[in-house]
Amino acid sequence: MDLEERLSLVTREPTEEVITKDELSNLFLNVPVPKHYIGIEISGLLHLGSLILTGFKINDIMRAGVDCTLFLADWHTYINNKLGGDWSKINRLSQYYAEAFKLVCPGLNVVLGSKMYRERGYEYWNDLILFGKHLTLARTMRSLTIMGRTKKDSLDFSQLLYPSMQSIDIRSLGSDIVHAGMDQRKIHMLAREIFPKLGWKMPVAVHHHLLPGLAEPTQLEKPAPRIGNRKLGSKMSKSNPRGSIVVHDDIETINRKIGMAYCPAGVSINNPVLEIVRYVILHEFSEFEVERASKYGGTISYNNYTKLENDFENRHLHPADLKRAVSIYLNKIVDPVRKHFSGREPELEI
Repeated sequence: MDLEERLSLVTREPTEEVITKDELSNLFLNVPVPKHYIGIEISGLLHLGSLILTGFKINDIMRAGVDCTLFLADWHTYINNKLGGDWSKINRLSQYYAEAFKLVCPGLNVVLGSKMYRERGYEYWNDLILFGKHLTLARTMRSLTIMGRTKKDSLDFSQLLYPSMQSIDIRSLGSDIVHAGMDQRKIHMLAREIFPKLGWKMPVAVHHHLLPGLAEPTQLEKPAPRIGNRKLGSKMSKSNPRGSIVVHDDIETINRKIGMAYCPAGVSINNPVLEIVRYVILHEFSEFEVERASKYGGTISYNNYTKLENDFENRHLHPADLKRAVSIYLNKIVDPVRKHFSGREPELEI
């Protein structure tokens, strides 16, 4: 595989940005098998964004000849008060995350945070202190938005360690490429800022698109930052199962959720149904076929998103026809995971 093919795999959608593409090119030219890292908190059942879209991007990066690692951030989960800080739940769900990601991403390495901390011991905490000497309290507070926290008085002291710990996880795994959704951008910039001051290698950062929830964006309870024309706060969330496609949803549930999703005729901005087509379905299928009655033009196929978006904006494609097609394709995509865990759903109750 030549350099351009490798770059194309890493930068293709759902990637939104690479910092920087020149650094990525140099990395591929000088390191035969670069090391990749993506860290994930253990915070509930996996959904279309957290497992499927993320897994598709990991697979792209693996195909580019990169050694990919999923870091299961169990201590970060505890610090961030996820799963009620219950270690039995954190441990149980960690095994579930590892199993699900290995299913979607064959060949993926999985590292459990608590295990790595025990093994690295002194080295990890030595690096943590060295890193912290270059980090002000104000800079720490600015980075804490990765935890979804904005009020200083709501933090406990352990949460102030979160940005430094996440940065040292990257260092501990020897990562050449750090990867996450756009909501993790700040922490990667923090690592890129401080690592060179310590003589540590500075990783290339790859950030992928965040799928929105299925509800209308204006229904969000809190104002949200924006990336381009999309609200970051509208991302699909485990905490709102009605607004997300959980990978264990049966056919009828997926059909119902997509049927109720925000998808006004002619509106493409902040349209979660169109985003699913663009970033999930057309990532895995070369064609997206929409069945329509003959009086409305009959069945139509799309092999690129631009044509589909134009048809939708010009009202040549009705939301009901689009939603039916999206449900069919989503069920095909989710089905292997759904079948793999079939009958074991009670084990995953949170």
